[in-house]
Amino acid sequence: MADDQGAKRDIRVLVCEPLADAGIALLEEHFTVESGVGWSRQQLMERVGEFEVLIVRSATKVNAEMVQAAIKLRVVGRAGTGVDNVDVEAATRRGIIVCNAAGSNALSAAEHTIALLLAQARNVAQAHAALVDGRWERSKFAGIELDGKTLGILGFGRIGQMVGERAQGLGMRVLAYDPYVAESRYRDMGVDRAATPEDVYKVSDFITLHLASTPETKGFINAEALAAMRPGARLLNVARGDLVDQAALADAIRSGHLAGAGIDVFPEEPCTASPLFGLPGVVVTPHLGASTAEAQDRAGVAVAEQVTAALTGGVVTSAVNIPAVSAHVLEVIGPYLPLAREMGQMIGVLAGGAVSPLKIDFEGEIAGLDTRLLSSAVIAGVLSGHVDESVNLVNAASLAEERGIEWIDSSSQQTHDYRNMLTLTTGEIAVSGTTIGVTSRPRLTGLLGFNIEIELDANMAVFRYSDVPGVIGRVGSILGAAGVNIAHMAVGRLDGEALMALTVDSPVPLRAQNEIRGLDGFDRVWFVNLPG
Repeated sequence: MADDQGAKRDIRVLVCEPLADAGIALLEEHFTVESGVGWSRQQLMERVGEFEVLIVRSATKVNAEMVQAAIKLRVVGRAGTGVDNVDVEAATRRGIIVCNAAGSNALSAAEHTIALLLAQARNVAQAHAALVDGRWERSKFAGIELDGKTLGILGFGRIGQMVGERAQGLGMRVLAYDPYVAESRYRDMGVDRAATPEDVYKVSDFITLHLASTPETKGFINAEALAAMRPGARLLNVARGDLVDQAALADAIRSGHLAGAGIDVFPEEPCTASPLFGLPGVVVTPHLGASTAEAQDRAGVAVAEQVTAALTGGVVTSAVNIPAVSAHVLEVIGPYLPLAREMGQMIGVLAGGAVSPLKIDFEGEIAGLDTRLLSSAVIAGVLSGHVDESVNLVNAASLAEERGIEWIDSSSQQTHDYRNMLTLTTGEIAVSGTTIGVTSRPRLTGLLGFNIEIELDANMAVFRYSDVPGVIGRVGSILGAAGVNIAHMAVGRLDGEALMALTVDSPVPLRAQNEIRGLDGFDRVWFVNLPG
């Protein structure tokens, strides 16, 4: 036992930012812990090579330069949700496990959203400021009751659902938009499901954001979205600062179209200047969503548990980059993980997010192995870019379950044309694929019932249309006029219909998309941008 303890004590952990005492205590049971709180960047770079573990929050940037300097580094633990400040790709190349404390701040963020909701309804901050300034302005700050009002939720993941439950307790009607949450989940919670964000905008008295931060959601709430909101509505954001065009929001409030906003996050932080500051009806807080003692304790303990598991042979349930499988299984199924993830992304786009229930069929050699990791890769692809936290091979299943997404695995060791094949089916949408070449490049082999072969790529277009002459030329002309180069094309034919799949060098502009959709004989059109 003494030898084991000595070996554990040889592992050195550097805690770069304040961590809950309970988390420190747990780490000290297994490792030698040193505090780097308050160190300058130069100090950290000079000494990071001494440590096997780094524990960070959001301020410490573990970039490629630091990863390179950390010659002993084995684990980076992020005491919070997300790993935006960690270069995961650089860490992965070095074989460094990156883990976080996913979900540790969900309850605190939900409660802070409710706090801003109530502050908005009753003008709490403004009335307080006036009174301490010596002004008794009781009639000026008359508020509204929440009972019977409609709360619109954009992003109905873990935090969005917590907010919805609490709003229902206040007597509010809850309407939510999230195409990646199954309809059954809405029913179970007694929440109305919106088909589009516009359906939320036009009826909601309050709108709260709980979307993931992705290139697609940056500026999600822009001038157009604000104009679509009902007069007198109020906006809440305790999610990500870059979801909202702050200048446009300020204009909407100044004009009187919106009654106010409650904002906890900003595009650039720390933020000490914003067009929203000082506007009547606006309540701002300095990113306090996760700033509760309980959330900090949970994050500290959770990241300590993850680091301990990573270094003592346990299961790292919030690993962002390293799957917890045996070397033998990973050797066989590893080349199919990118295929599984990209096919999950593909079927999510083709089905418009409504992928539940989803059938996952494995054929060939891989069907005789434990394919749960591949199923997780599929689900991670489906959810990628559409949830309010990082999705990985370990947490994909639990995130899907929270959203009521159901899936069924099926295996058959017999396959007709390929050594191994994966097929995903939801409703009338079906996608099949395999890998080719020594580099195991992902390749589609079937799409929507058509036999078709084309490599999966970042930018793709899929068209189903009447099988008549001239269609390919018309599509090519439109894309050429838009400056979009076609890299590969495949066409399948079935019972008077045809399916065309393209890979293109760049995303198709919206104008060209609409022009193609308007072509005679086109049944369905999809433009697919795989987030990678």
